[in-house]
Amino acid sequence: MTPIAYKLVDGREWQAARADGVYCGSVLDRADGFIHLSTAEQLPGTASKHYAGREDLRLVEVDLTALADILRWEPSRGGDLFPHIYGDLPMTAVGTVRGLAIDSTGTPRFADGSTIWPAEGAP
Repeated sequence: MTPIAYKLVDGREWQAARADGVYCGSVLDRADGFIHLSTAEQLPGTASKHYAGREDLRLVEVDLTALADILRWEPSRGGDLFPHIYGDLPMTAVGTVRGLAIDSTGTPRFADGSTIWPAEGAP
C-alpha cells in the first residue's frame, strides 16, 4: 500500500479545518462514518465522479504512515482498495495543499496553470 493519499476538500471547509487544527470530514464523510481518501492512481476517477465542475477546492496530501491506528484499506469503486480514515485528520499528517478547480470533464486546473495529477508526476 502507498504511504501517501489525497483528499479533495472544499476551500471553506479547509480554512475551518486549519483554524481548528483538524479536518473532521465533509458532510458525505461524516454520513459514511469515515473520511474518504484516494491514492494518486484513484484520484482522477474520484475527481471526475464526485467533483467535476467544482471551484475553490484544495488537493490535500495525506501521510498515511501517521494514521496507522485510524486507517483502513477497504474495497470501493470497482473493488479497488481505498484508504479510509476512521477519525479526524490531524494537520500533522498533512503535506502539500494545492488550490484547484475541476472542470466539467474532470480535469484539474491548478492555480499555477498545470493540469497534472500526482499520479502523473507532479505533487
